[in-house]
Order: sequence, then structure tokens, then C-alpha cells
Amino acid sequence: MSRHVPLRLALPLLLALGLPGCVTYVSAPAPEPAPEPPAASGDGQDAASPEAPLLPSALFPGEAAELVGWRCTPAQDLVTATTEDELRLWSAHGANRLEPAVVASGNRYQNGELGVWLKGDEALVESQRGRLDCRQDVTLDALTRQEHPGVMFHGRGNEPGWHVELANDVPELTMTLDYGRREATLPYRVTTLDNQAGRVILASGQAARPFTLRIEAKACFDDMSGQPWPARVTLKLNGETYRGCGQGIAP
Repeated sequence: MSRHVPLRLALPLLLALGLPGCVTYVSAPAPEPAPEPPAASGDGQDAASPEAPLLPSALFPGEAAELVGWRCTPAQDLVTATTEDELRLWSAHGANRLEPAVVASGNRYQNGELGVWLKGDEALVESQRGRLDCRQDVTLDALTRQEHPGVMFHGRGNEPGWHVELANDVPELTMTLDYGRREATLPYRVTTLDNQAGRVILASGQAARPFTLRIEAKACFDDMSGQPWPARVTLKLNGETYRGCGQGIAP
């Protein structure tokens, strides 16, 4: 089967640091009893519950309604998401955002020496690396919060079929494996969050149930359908490695 070919704002994670101090003992009246801890909220989480991290904007299609895959010569796979205000471009090297530029015909977008000129189902990409002549291939409707309520990122892969979803409110990951026969929801911790590179690495929040999830903003194509995605996803669990594609889902 032929292979089909077809970046808003992320904040750094804040870490609270506890600093030990010296204590001087002096005569004082007996302390009053410590106040009772606050009651948990109705959803089972108290006010100190951690929040989900904000992911790099390069993992999201922005306001674009669809993702487009391109087949280029010389051989390279590209993914774009386009609006009137910008074009987001993903390649095997990472992600870029380009602004509209004046052109006699078609639509041109520019970011420094990187330029993309769209004319119908054809595209010309020029950069320091050279020139690519591309033709539009498979398109994919971008995932929405309406379709995936409460989900900040969705990733999936094949053989066997699996998918992962990151909750948009708390640092929890739900993984569904083996075509839905196994499912687990686990807390996670962030080990790497690189906004510039569009890279996130997560690890399990439970020592007894280890896993790692790596998400990178690079052009990705489903190895069965050829659908284009803006992120590559690698899940490592129980000695197995699952590879697939994914997309950040904005509210």
C-alpha cells in the first residue's frame, strides 16, 4: 500500500521549592490545637489538587479546521494547517509558523527564509535546505473539544490498535490498548517540557505502574490510513513500545 503524505500559547511548569530553616526554642504558652484540614470538594479533589500542564502550541492546529498532508519532491512528508492569519507547517525536522505575505496569485506565507506558496492543490516550499514541489494528498478534520470533551491531547496508533488521552484539567492519562481490551487511567509527572522544540515527555506518577509518553511536534502520518497529524507519539509500557500520531485539542 502506498504511503499517504498529505503550531497557542504554552506556559512553563511552575515548581514549588521548600526551603528548610532553623528553629529557635523559646518559652511560650502552649499552642492552640491545629485547625481541621479543609473538606474535600464534591468531586473528590481538594483545592491543592495539581493542574494539568499547558502543552507547547506547536502540538495544536490553532484555529484551522483541517490538517493537510503533502507529497513532495524531493521526497519529504509535510503537514499544514492554514487560516487567514497564519500557516502552521510540520516536517520531519519540527514545526514552524508563517505569516501571510503579498503575492500576485495564490497564497504565500513567510517566516524568515522559509516560504510556502499555495496554489490550489499544489505548494512550493523554499528554505535554506532547498526547494520542494508538493502536491496535496490526504486531509483530516482537526480534532475538537466537542468530539473529545475534557481532553487536551489525543494520540493513537495501530497493530495493535491503541490510543492515549491527556485530561485538560488534571495530570492524568487514560490509555486504551489492544483494540480496547485493556484500559487504565493513571497520574503522570512531566520530566521534559520544551516549548521551543515542541517536545513533552511524561512519566508515570505511580512507581508500581511505570510508563513514559513522548510527544514531539513533527509531521506524522497514520501508517494505515495515511491521515496527517502534527505530532509523533511514543508510549513505552511493560517493555513494549507503541508508536503513533496525535494532536493537541484546544478548548
